[in-house]
Amino acid sequence: MFPFLRKFFGRSRPTADTATGEPCEPGMNYLIAGLGNIGAEYAGTRHNMGFMVLDAWAQASNLVFRSDRYGDIAEVSFKGRRLYLLKPSTYMNLSGKAVRYWMTKLNLPKENLLVICDDLNLPFGTLRMRKRGSTGGHNGLENIQELIGTQDYARIRMGIGNDFHPGEQIDFVLGGLSAEQKAAMPGLCEKVIEGVKAFVTVGPDRAMNSFNTRAEKV
Repeated sequence: MFPFLRKFFGRSRPTADTATGEPCEPGMNYLIAGLGNIGAEYAGTRHNMGFMVLDAWAQASNLVFRSDRYGDIAEVSFKGRRLYLLKPSTYMNLSGKAVRYWMTKLNLPKENLLVICDDLNLPFGTLRMRKRGSTGGHNGLENIQELIGTQDYARIRMGIGNDFHPGEQIDFVLGGLSAEQKAAMPGLCEKVIEGVKAFVTVGPDRAMNSFNTRAEKV
């Protein structure tokens, strides 16, 4: 195609919203990064809360993840927004490599990034959405902050508690959930998914007001 014709004919058509059939507006793309570690040995562990949310979303919406650079990616449309669901394949401590690549590839501003991760500083069942903030010692968030150059990006933190003895933190976060916690996960994943949808439609401030919850005893 000649360069001067590409201006008129080279644009891709807007993607249709799978719920309404309406086209997604340009610039309404979002990267939703669920953090975790790849591999069967890490499946279902506390550190993989982000993966669990995106897997639950995919299952509920019949989405299919495809293997791509630095992670598995799935796409879903919601009310004119296009959401790219990313499960990094870089392992937790290098999550920023995947997030930076996909932000660059999709040409997204930091305001259109939302990260989902575990947080041992919160009791299990507590959900917190923030527009920005410190890493709280979370290695995945630290790497993201380092590689995208800012802490001004949104994140949803899912509490996993801190019921471990000194020196046992790694074993704890890489350990499995209790039977009661496993039973609570579908409801928690659903709440996080609804929080993501609110974030991309009504914005972070209104989404935080309705989303942030205290833990229910599990």
